[in-house]
Amino acid sequence: MNRASNVPSSATTDRSEETMSTGTGSGADLSVAAKRIQRELVEITMDPPCNCSAGPKGDNLFEWVATILGPPDTPYAGGVFFLDITFPREYPFKAPQVVFRTRIYHCNINSQGQICLDTLKDNWSPALTISKVLLSICSLLTDANPHDPLVGSIAKEYLTNRRKHDETAREWTRRYAR
Repeated sequence: MNRASNVPSSATTDRSEETMSTGTGSGADLSVAAKRIQRELVEITMDPPCNCSAGPKGDNLFEWVATILGPPDTPYAGGVFFLDITFPREYPFKAPQVVFRTRIYHCNINSQGQICLDTLKDNWSPALTISKVLLSICSLLTDANPHDPLVGSIAKEYLTNRRKHDETAREWTRRYAR
């Protein structure tokens, strides 16, 4: 434990305290990606985004699990949604892969958990962090984008019968996210 910050030693960038694997199987110096991910781990541990948490699944710094609490005043309120995050070796120059592991009824998230979010695709920038990505996903839960859907039938229902859409989304949240 780093006493100055109350952050686990494995989350610091002090080389003498490195304990997390970079997934390469070697003890070589940390890559640019690993250094950036470690820095983001410290930041998200000390100042997590509202209703979100994230960190490594085990000792592999490149594989994380995240938790998002369903935003209030949405059909997802009261739900706890789990996501897997995989950082590529080219991070932050290439976007992380983020997928929902909890089933969710949403036009921008398909049955495999893939997310239609421009910042994870064409609009990715190295200036973005995983905290900002999680906030963007929370925003998507608050305001879906039915004009760029992954699931056309849910988008159509969202646009033409919002009450039915929200009832179904609430039911899925009760069934799968509690």
